[in-house]
Amino acid sequence: MSDRRWFPEPPNELSCICMRTLCRISLLLALVALLSAATGIVVLTQPWTRPTASVPPAVEPQRLEAHVRHFSETLFPRSHEHPAHLDRAAQYVFDHFKAAGATPSFETFTVQGIAYKNVVARFGPNTGALMVIGAHYDTHGHAGAPGAPTPQTHTPGADDNASGVAGLLELARLLGKNPPPHPVELVAYTLEEPPYFRTENMGSARHARALREAGREVRLMLSLEMIGYFSDVPGSQHFPVSAMRHLYTDRGDFIGLVGRLGDFGAMRRVKSLMSGATDLPVRSINAPPRLHGIDFSDHLNYWNEGMPAIMVTDTSFMRNLNYHRATDTADTLDPVRMAKVVQGVFAVTQMF
Repeated sequence: MSDRRWFPEPPNELSCICMRTLCRISLLLALVALLSAATGIVVLTQPWTRPTASVPPAVEPQRLEAHVRHFSETLFPRSHEHPAHLDRAAQYVFDHFKAAGATPSFETFTVQGIAYKNVVARFGPNTGALMVIGAHYDTHGHAGAPGAPTPQTHTPGADDNASGVAGLLELARLLGKNPPPHPVELVAYTLEEPPYFRTENMGSARHARALREAGREVRLMLSLEMIGYFSDVPGSQHFPVSAMRHLYTDRGDFIGLVGRLGDFGAMRRVKSLMSGATDLPVRSINAPPRLHGIDFSDHLNYWNEGMPAIMVTDTSFMRNLNYHRATDTADTLDPVRMAKVVQGVFAVTQMF
């Protein structure tokens, strides 16, 4: 004997249509989510950027190391509390810019009764949209060694940021022998570090504002911020968001390019040119300002003035544990890979 109450009713035509519609909607939503994720990855990392091959002139690692040692050892310390050392650093940059064939100048301003100086040098034609390439030569004060009970020691600042300034000086030497087709302005900044970071007294804030007030068009700004520390050890590279480890390598063996979302086109071009100049891996990210660390250097001030800007970096404290410590010394850096970074930036000056 059977009882129909124990068996489901056969589906009617309306319920079948509803089921098919729901399935299609679910599939469509899944595809949209997948497409959004893929688009996000492409926007953030530019994974398929094709290298633009070039053969940049040679850069001697020994020259880079000598510059780094001069800043981090001879001119130690270089914090805002030691303006005499900052003046000597500025003069060193000035002399090397002049030796490269430029006519450098000081951009001097006063903070709390003390005069501080940016050093500016121009290469290429006098007219046209400007490319600015800069690096700060001051260091963080009162940084302690790992495990120190109270931080009392100033950092030598070999990676942060003698490496960037050394790269700037070598770039000046290359540009003096190979003038760029468009105007390029090299700037060594003062007062990037606290207590002046994110204030109008940053050297780069003064420079960016002066360009805007003069009505000078800036086609691109590159901030050389820590370009000397590399590691092939697995796990040596860290990220501000843990999920990013799935998009990049966990080895600190690459140079990073960091930009905001609006500079996506410029990022692709810079990455293409730097990737094609040497065999050094180049990784990139375009991200919103809220991502931790994306605006931690002088490029921030050009963004604030509405100018396209990209940071060129070894990723700082995401890789180099000597950041803002007494252990940030020249012996920890890799001048061979630093030289490749300079060659990559040189390619940008010639072909961007």
